[in-house]
Amino acid sequence: MPVTPTHRYIGIDPGTQVAGWGIVESQGLTLKLVACGVLRGPARGEMGARLKAIFEALEAVLAQYRPEAAGLEETFAGQNPKSAIAMGQGRGVALLALERAGIPVTSLAPNEIKKAVTANGHAGKDLVAKMVCARLGLPDPPEPADVTDALAAAIALAQRAPAQNWTARGR
Repeated sequence: MPVTPTHRYIGIDPGTQVAGWGIVESQGLTLKLVACGVLRGPARGEMGARLKAIFEALEAVLAQYRPEAAGLEETFAGQNPKSAIAMGQGRGVALLALERAGIPVTSLAPNEIKKAVTANGHAGKDLVAKMVCARLGLPDPPEPADVTDALAAAIALAQRAPAQNWTARGR
């Protein structure tokens, strides 16, 4: 009987002060938490210094855990354009680190992530956190919420992955 391959995915919730990341492994329909955490820049500092710190920390995570694909939450304007700009800067840093590591990126809309995890594209953060815990067998949601959001992106990517062909990019 053939062995089902294991795949490793990273989800990233980009930010300029705190960026969440979460790595899951999938084997068939089974998902397992590998690691998760936050990337932080200096709380009081220039934007360039914060982005550099997040970039360097993400490069270290990628080198340590070697995911084969990344799910990155898309930027959305919502009601606060200033927040959207900051999220876009954080997203740019993540894209650069992922590109340098040769990891293919799938952009995921927030409602796509929510739907993949909860079956409801308009679910609230509490339900997303509850379903991330259920899917990964965690007793409590990881803190802060940026980590849970990143794990939700990784889960969404893992569910979508069978339809994508990572080997097309040499992975």
